Amino acid sequence: MKMKNKARLICQVSAAAALVLAGNAMADEAFSSDSKWMTGDWGGERTKLIEQGIDIKMDYVGEVGANLHGGFNDDKTARYADQFGLGAALDLEKLFGWDNTQAKIQLTNRNGENISNDRIGDPRAGTLSSSQEVFGRGHMVRLTQLWIQHQFFDNKLDVKAGYFGEGEDFNTFPCEFQNLAFCGSQVGNWATNIWYNWPVMQAAIRVKYNINDELYAQIGAYNQNTSQLEHGNGFKLSGSGTNGTVLPVELVWSPKVNSLPGEYRVGYYKSTAPADDVLKDDNGQDAATTGNAFRVHDSKHGYWFVAQQQLTSHNGDASRGLNIAANATFHDKDTNFIDNYQSLMFVYKGPFDARPKDDVGIGFARIHVNDDVKKNAELTNAANGVSDYNNPLFSPIRETEYNYEINYGFHVTNWLTVRPNLQYVTHPGGVDQVDNALVAGLKIQSVF
Repeated sequence: MKMKNKARLICQVSAAAALVLAGNAMADEAFSSDSKWMTGDWGGERTKLIEQGIDIKMDYVGEVGANLHGGFNDDKTARYADQFGLGAALDLEKLFGWDNTQAKIQLTNRNGENISNDRIGDPRAGTLSSSQEVFGRGHMVRLTQLWIQHQFFDNKLDVKAGYFGEGEDFNTFPCEFQNLAFCGSQVGNWATNIWYNWPVMQAAIRVKYNINDELYAQIGAYNQNTSQLEHGNGFKLSGSGTNGTVLPVELVWSPKVNSLPGEYRVGYYKSTAPADDVLKDDNGQDAATTGNAFRVHDSKHGYWFVAQQQLTSHNGDASRGLNIAANATFHDKDTNFIDNYQSLMFVYKGPFDARPKDDVGIGFARIHVNDDVKKNAELTNAANGVSDYNNPLFSPIRETEYNYEINYGFHVTNWLTVRPNLQYVTHPGGVDQVDNALVAGLKIQSVF
């Protein structure tokens, strides 16, 4: 079934179900702008389920990307990628009397195509970020979350175990933009083949200790298993193919500054899996010149900083006002393709009295390719006797990519946000020979 027909069928089924379930006027009806869910409260049954400890989660994200100008291929087109989510958050204290215990199960299904890899970027290099963050990890259904969580000692100690990704708890960040460089856990975007972001799961445990009301520390252990990325392994629970373990630690401070909320994170990760050097062989010589295999390191590491702070309120309303956020990650120069990344974002929530739940955002990001990766490409081209960029055998020289986005989030209803945006990508893929690109985007977020 073509993607367009599939999406139309899903919308029709959802609409029909909503109309059936909305017959009881006891609670929010389907498609009510005041309801938290598109399908409404199911005649009050959904609220009853939540009171019993079962919170059903159904959501959708769709993103359009169109190359308006520039890029590697200026043949203009538009691409669409999306994700459906279905899951349940369980309060096991309400369900079974297990004090201070929660659980979660989540399925995701991604589909569609990306504008970045062959239109914005040179297909030999791609782009470093992506103009459609929801794209990736295969067109398939994945088990994204399957975990249980318990609090001990008057909620001082919090333990979570099962299958989930690092970015749920470490280096977490919201997704109020469409460009990947401003969305979600950034370590997972740049720590090559180590840290798997949503929707990929990993066998994991996370232990958090609440030092006080504003400060906590946490440590985790995540199974690093590249086979989890393979098509058809979306429900793989076995440990076969394990490469090593990712060990993140983080300190999180959540102060109030002038009564306005903030969050500051500093963290470090180490992978115990073997990792190839990006330049040298076992003898310390340039592998591209000698033709020998790259040197293998017994681990790799990196660290991060995240800062989010609300700066102003609107006439005393803290749900409106200016927010600032900054991200920075730094990675192992011996083994990682990207060695550092930084971003800065501003989001104003409730910019107009007539639209108090809308938001407007602007973001700037810099992604730097490891200098040793650049040198390796130069040596590879020299070894192959290739110097012309247009030669298909030429390995593009990658340095720094810059991404910019401005967007406006229309809070259409409590269950639907539509976010048109414009993105500008400088040196796509970090390749100077590729023209800077202007991308038009549209992000749709809905809760069923």
